[in-house]
Amino acid sequence: MCWVYVLRSEKDGNYYIGSTREIEKRIRSHRAGRVRSTKRRRPLRLIYTEKYESITEARKRENFLKSGQGRKWLKENII
Repeated sequence: MCWVYVLRSEKDGNYYIGSTREIEKRIRSHRAGRVRSTKRRRPLRLIYTEKYESITEARKRENFLKSGQGRKWLKENII
C-alpha cells in the first residue's frame, strides 16, 4: 500500500503534502525533524490520508493536491 498525506504545522499553520509507502515511518521522520522541508515547521499534525495500490497513483494524487485545483479541493473538503 502507498499513501498520500497532509500535515499541518502547528507553528505556522502551513501545510505539507507528501506520499510514501510506509506512512508510520514517514510521519515519525517528519516529527523527529529528519525531513528538511518540515524540520523548522514542527510540531506537525497529520490531518488527512488517502490509500493507493501503487506509488505511481499516490504520486499522481500528491501532484494534483499540490496544484491550484488540488489546494482548492483540500480547503473545500478537508481543511
